[in-house]
Amino acid sequence: MTEDHRTLAIAERVSAVRYADLDRDTVAMVKRLIADGVAVAVAGSLEEPPRILSEHVLALGGAARATTWGFGYKTTAVQAAYLNAASMHVLDFEPMSNPPTHAVSPTVPVAFALAEARHTDGRDIIAACAKGFEMQGRVLAAADPKRGALPFHTPGVIGVMGSTVAAAHMMKLNSQQLTHAFGIATSRCGGLSANTGSMVKCTHCGNVAAAGLEAAALAARGFTANPSIFDAPHGYVDTFFKAGFDYAMLMQFGQPYRCVDPGMAIKFYPSKYPTHFAIAAAIDARTAIANPANIQSVHIITPEIPDADRPLPRSGLEGKFSFQYVTAAALLDGAIGRETFIDERRFSRDMADLLGKITLTRDAAIFRDTRNMHVTLNITFADGTVVSRTCDKPPGTWGAPIPDDLHRAKIRDCLATRLDEQKLSRVLDMLDHLERLATPDVADLCALLACKDN
Repeated sequence: MTEDHRTLAIAERVSAVRYADLDRDTVAMVKRLIADGVAVAVAGSLEEPPRILSEHVLALGGAARATTWGFGYKTTAVQAAYLNAASMHVLDFEPMSNPPTHAVSPTVPVAFALAEARHTDGRDIIAACAKGFEMQGRVLAAADPKRGALPFHTPGVIGVMGSTVAAAHMMKLNSQQLTHAFGIATSRCGGLSANTGSMVKCTHCGNVAAAGLEAAALAARGFTANPSIFDAPHGYVDTFFKAGFDYAMLMQFGQPYRCVDPGMAIKFYPSKYPTHFAIAAAIDARTAIANPANIQSVHIITPEIPDADRPLPRSGLEGKFSFQYVTAAALLDGAIGRETFIDERRFSRDMADLLGKITLTRDAAIFRDTRNMHVTLNITFADGTVVSRTCDKPPGTWGAPIPDDLHRAKIRDCLATRLDEQKLSRVLDMLDHLERLATPDVADLCALLACKDN
């Protein structure tokens, strides 16, 4: 493999993979991740940012080809992927890859939109998602950027590779076409991290879902780009991964699939993943606290993660990205859920009081990577007693298997926000047997996810 043929080499490797090439463990894990993402998107469709985006998408018009989950109408495949991906990401509740990125939301909505628009089956959805997850995982493992090293929010740089690969599979692009799709898609990278904590963040996954789908569609029509975009000066690698890129790691695509080994983290709290360490520590501490009103002070010791050091978040939404806020909420309520991050909770009196008692130290000696970081809480009470807790592995973390019933409960809880029990059970059954769904069954599943009667 010469340097100027690396893009073609990975395109050939990716294009050759079909559903029949996936082993049983990969299929099972991909189905699990798809179910999680779909359920989270259904719950996310109730949030204000997707509602506004839905109004915008509806006003744009376009051929009714693919379903908008939770909004009850069809639109173009590109716009459906965009809106459904934003709904999937708005809660910050979907699984996390290792190294960390949001690999599910840029990928799953693309596969479903194209399955519906192009009349394909459940096996194609699984294969497209497996390849999309793997492409993102391989690129990240090959680059292994340090936290904050990328100039954009990670999904804005990595997610477009997953959406492009998923779309290329659904459209049956050959390897030459895929090289051009990569070239088109990588010119769409973006997503400023300064928008973390605002409505804009959910569109980062929406944008890359739409961009990858459109890149594959353009390449299928003969639209061209630099076919050596991985290798080219000022190309993808040269622009974003100057510190180094392990092409051998990239070419190990599917050996094994990284969603299986090392796996993805399943989120049990709808917030930025580093905050899960503070949440788990606080929930553990809460069992030793008779009355949170007796807390005199809370000191949080975290890694050097500045974007999660937000003493007074401006909204409930921004609270998802605040060590201080999630700690206060967990200590006060003993649990964290979707309702934690509404403005009414953020600006309640007990929350304001406890936030005023919290200090935070960023310790540069603690690993910043969520794969090996930890967070410590020291809680002091009026009588001088101190309760301390440290978390280095929140629930659902990589390499820590989770009971199926706990994950099932999360999925059911999210779907129940929009679906009655009968429809919820049908959706779960279809997702459980996704590989058995023929084209009409996929259409039926999407119709249920439209939530027209709920």
